[in-house]
Amino acid sequence: MKYIKMGGIIPASAVSLGCMRMNGLSDERVDAIMECAFENGINYFDHADIYGGGNSERLFGAYLKRHPEARDKMVLQTKCGIRPGMYDFSKEHILEAVEGSLSRLGVDYVDALLLHRPDTLMEPGEVAEAFDLLHSQGKVRYFGVSNHNAMQMELLKTCVKQPLIADQLQFSVTEAGMVTSGMNVNMKNAESQMHDGSLLEYCRIQNVTVQVWSPFQYGFFAGMFVDNDQFPELNRKLAEIGEKYGISKTAVAAAWILRHPAGMQVIAGTMNPHHLSDICTAADVPLTRSEWYDIYRAAGHCLP
Repeated sequence: MKYIKMGGIIPASAVSLGCMRMNGLSDERVDAIMECAFENGINYFDHADIYGGGNSERLFGAYLKRHPEARDKMVLQTKCGIRPGMYDFSKEHILEAVEGSLSRLGVDYVDALLLHRPDTLMEPGEVAEAFDLLHSQGKVRYFGVSNHNAMQMELLKTCVKQPLIADQLQFSVTEAGMVTSGMNVNMKNAESQMHDGSLLEYCRIQNVTVQVWSPFQYGFFAGMFVDNDQFPELNRKLAEIGEKYGISKTAVAAAWILRHPAGMQVIAGTMNPHHLSDICTAADVPLTRSEWYDIYRAAGHCLP
């Protein structure tokens, strides 16, 4: 397993286990996916208070109760801020959400807390007060965001003292807007439209680790592009490069993300041990520059 420094601080596996789909699993299946994660060198586990209505955290907490020794081997992350019909970054809600997550997970602290979706009614001072209290109480060690742009992070930083170590964002070879707009500067084509305000470059400058969600999907949870007839050229290229390195097409798609010098982290949301092991093989494959661009173009992206 390749390891990165999350926010330049936390030693973290380049592939993390996203626990959104843990909801509904039996104890045996939870044990199996966790054993697989540790066997493959994964030390980073991603949650959110809303996953499974909180049940994903409860099942993870039950695992830790059965295997208390595992807590010291992991970096545990959760997210908060999404409520029914709204987003809420009020001090009251952040504190309440963290208490709920700690209770469900059965732990005294989480290593990282991310703000899940931008709340336009956010008061940076309120967020800072919540972060300061949680940090001083030892309940949260590090902080970050999810689905935020550069200026939203800058707004938070006007009051928040702690570094923002991560921004969790959708990114894949088909959903590659963060790099596509950057390669179409000074153009008037559709690819030049920037939706995130140079977010990738901002994260690199500020040492904010990009955590990638939906690394194998196209659209907004529209489906997988691997083995999808809508992407024949991409799948041919993934298969060709996969054969060269002895890895699957899915692993090549993950290796494409990990090849970027931003030092991104792939969040693997599978609860299938075989699939997870397969994805982890990507961490050992450094694609060449030409291979990276071949995959990019095969996904339908054009170079100006």
